[in-house]
Amino acid sequence: MKNLILSALFFTSCLLVNAQKKPNVLFIAIDDLNDWIEPLGGNKQAITPNMDKFTKKGAMVFNNAVCAAPICGPSRSAILSGFLPSTSGVYGNAHDMVYSDVVKKNATLPEYFSKNGYYTLSNGKIFHKHGTKNGLTDFGAWAYDEFARGRRYNNDKARSKFLTSSKAGIINGQKSPDFKDKRSKLSWGATQDTFEETVDYAVADWATKQLQRDFGQPFFMSVGFIKPHLPWFVPKEFFDMYDVNEIEDIIIKEDDLEDITNAQGKQIFKPSDEYNWIKKHNLGKQATRAYLANITFVDKCLGMVMDALEKSGHADNTIVMIWGDHGWHLGEKLRYLKNTLWAEAVKPPLMVRLPGMKKTIYCEKPVSLLDMYPTLVSLCDLPKKKNIEGHDFSALLKNPKAKWEYPGVTVSTSGTSVLTEDFHYIQYTSGAIELYDVKKDPREWDNLAKDESYEKIISELNKWVPKERTKAKKEHYKKAKNYVDADQDPTIKQHRKLSELE
Repeated sequence: MKNLILSALFFTSCLLVNAQKKPNVLFIAIDDLNDWIEPLGGNKQAITPNMDKFTKKGAMVFNNAVCAAPICGPSRSAILSGFLPSTSGVYGNAHDMVYSDVVKKNATLPEYFSKNGYYTLSNGKIFHKHGTKNGLTDFGAWAYDEFARGRRYNNDKARSKFLTSSKAGIINGQKSPDFKDKRSKLSWGATQDTFEETVDYAVADWATKQLQRDFGQPFFMSVGFIKPHLPWFVPKEFFDMYDVNEIEDIIIKEDDLEDITNAQGKQIFKPSDEYNWIKKHNLGKQATRAYLANITFVDKCLGMVMDALEKSGHADNTIVMIWGDHGWHLGEKLRYLKNTLWAEAVKPPLMVRLPGMKKTIYCEKPVSLLDMYPTLVSLCDLPKKKNIEGHDFSALLKNPKAKWEYPGVTVSTSGTSVLTEDFHYIQYTSGAIELYDVKKDPREWDNLAKDESYEKIISELNKWVPKERTKAKKEHYKKAKNYVDADQDPTIKQHRKLSELE
């Protein structure tokens, strides 16, 4: 009996040792972040020293990463479920992924890691909202072993020491009477809050404390930062880093939309209300400065986490993925905000560090954020999840010029974007199309769709457009509003049971 006990203890200890050999995962999301960061150079005035430091110490930067959807909820739902919007039916922020038929039957990314020996924990915005509890936002608490419930992600509108809150059109504390679109929350200004009073600081501080822990098993830690999501309110110190008089104007082509037409030759887009309002009041430099200030703010939060990782005992055995959920317009294509199929909206940052990386490596291959799920499964040597979409890009992390046959596909309510290293093709559900030679025309000013010499290229790219689209089931999403606690939602309970059968 004694020998049996000793054998059992030895076997258990071997399992623990083998489990510890698996790498940890630090999964960091930054909301509404475009390429205005130092590693990508989208705006040379951006001050993001911590992102720059992260890549220079060793990381791969993807120059042509795309989101699966150009708006928060569907993008995050695709990343975390492993399915494109055209498969899941999650196209808008009002669509809750847990009510999708395909998501009900499949474990989400953190659930899959939990089922395969990882301890999963999260704070901040990773999932899009899935119900609330005691007035606190629930960003997918049901999917993690441990979840830190925090303040509502836009709660700085209540906490900031402005007297005016963050209603649409508040600029530096003053309300613009002619701002019409109340939904966009396009507002900005320096607050009197200290850095330590902000929501994203609280998330970063939580992460630094978790990295001091000894988990006893590999961990999958999600950290979600809110800025630079609107409203652009951050402490004054970050606005002070940019002189509005020295802000460079965004290069804009005023007739940029004229060559995007339907079959009848009618122009299908016009300048957005936000663009017209900012142009009318000559606020372009102020808007650019505000976005830059918010990026620098979140960069400081990220720096806290990365410094804590370096000082922890986990640094040499942790995969780090830093990603933005989609891009953002700041005047390009005569609009602000997101949710378009142009490059500004579909191309977010994606930076990956593997243990042992020692320098910055750039990759031009068009990977998708959807690919993070199968790639992490591969890197952590988990059983392959065969039924999810997306492609494992772990080979690119070893060799950025490795064979890669896939374009980056983005799906929205209005159509599909297909990006390669050479071309960007957009097909709208209305039938209108766009084609850009991204190497010769990186600003996408010259639509080549009507040039007959590109018919073959268009035909090839069109093969990647989803031929069928799952319809969103509105009755499911309305039903979700009846539950204020996700833990009591019967659909989520059923999802857990089904996903356990995998």
